[in-house]
Amino acid sequence: MITRTEAQAMDQADKLAHKVREFSLPKGVIYLDGNSLGVLPLAAVERVKHAVEIEWGRDLITSWNKHGWFELPRKAGNKIARLIGAAPDSVVVADSISVNLFKVLSAAVAKRPGRKIILSDSGNFPSDLYVAQGLASFMADGHELRVVEPEAVMDAITEDVAVVMITETDYRSARRHNMKEITAQAHEKGCLMIWDLAHSAGAVPGQLMDVNADFAIGCTYKYLNGGPGSPAFVFVHPRLQNEVLPALVGWWGHAKPFAFGQQFEAAEGITRMQCGTQPMLSMQALDAALDVWADVDMNELYAKAQAMCALFTELAEQRCGANGISLFGGRDFSTRGSHVCLKHEQSYAIMQALISRGVIGDFRAPDLMRFGFAPLYNSFVDVWDAVEHLAQVLDGKLWDTAEFRERKAVT
Repeated sequence: MITRTEAQAMDQADKLAHKVREFSLPKGVIYLDGNSLGVLPLAAVERVKHAVEIEWGRDLITSWNKHGWFELPRKAGNKIARLIGAAPDSVVVADSISVNLFKVLSAAVAKRPGRKIILSDSGNFPSDLYVAQGLASFMADGHELRVVEPEAVMDAITEDVAVVMITETDYRSARRHNMKEITAQAHEKGCLMIWDLAHSAGAVPGQLMDVNADFAIGCTYKYLNGGPGSPAFVFVHPRLQNEVLPALVGWWGHAKPFAFGQQFEAAEGITRMQCGTQPMLSMQALDAALDVWADVDMNELYAKAQAMCALFTELAEQRCGANGISLFGGRDFSTRGSHVCLKHEQSYAIMQALISRGVIGDFRAPDLMRFGFAPLYNSFVDVWDAVEHLAQVLDGKLWDTAEFRERKAVT
């Protein structure tokens, strides 16, 4: 079994180790929940301070022009585009991931009249399924959501399907779908393709243009470290941008927003995917967080992520397997995202015990502990130490208290 000294040697050889200095990490905390909420980038603190005190506090409404507020959603979108393999000016930051899904899903369904099926899989994040259910119910014209097992997606893409809506990285198992194969199959059958990159953006190399994806959405508060509730992003392939229109439109997507005409006239390009006024303080924090990525090679980052996930799994099984811990998900880390789920019947209480010791992951029902590895600020020693804490909690049954068993509102 690898030793802590060997883990330290791995950190010394890590080309990304210096990036941790760009983040504010609480002392004594091993933070393995960047797949839910990323760590605070130091640059965001100063940026938001400036936005509050100077841009809002002193310059007030002139900041829409003076400080580039109005252009910021597209500027931030272009920073994300590089990370997700998108073309310039094909991504805009706006609204929430669910709102953006509603936009692209409604636009895609409208492009395939006569087809009534929205196809997804049971590994998708439930909120995406809710959005599709809500849209189908609202349209009340026979549209329906068809959900199949992840392994059955390819065979389920048939000529009655209007839209295929898939999350690339499963939020539990971390399994990654083959974007190229699924997108090609969708196009062969005349379907449009929507990818959810919530657990991919900032974790795995992007490939939207390479796979010829039609649409994509994703959040920015996980691996991209934009802050709690930071606005999401939406991608539309350049070949479709002036052909599609979402059901939810607003003045920020208008061709002439300050003409204040009573009829909607869609702006050219990705701009039409904006709706209402965007939250500038959150947008400033996100834009600063994205600057951290300017010198990051995504292939290098993913290689480290795979190594961390593999090491964590190996150590956890060696140290904790006798205590009922098992891996949830496959062992080919080249086909996975950047988190690991461990299964145990007392996963909730165990995670609470870990959190009390400063090892922060999260719980996913019914019995999964999830550990996210963010290569920009997590180290191989973090991996080793986290498993050591887990082993101590299990060996001593330190999780077996009323305090740790009590369910909190957010898990």
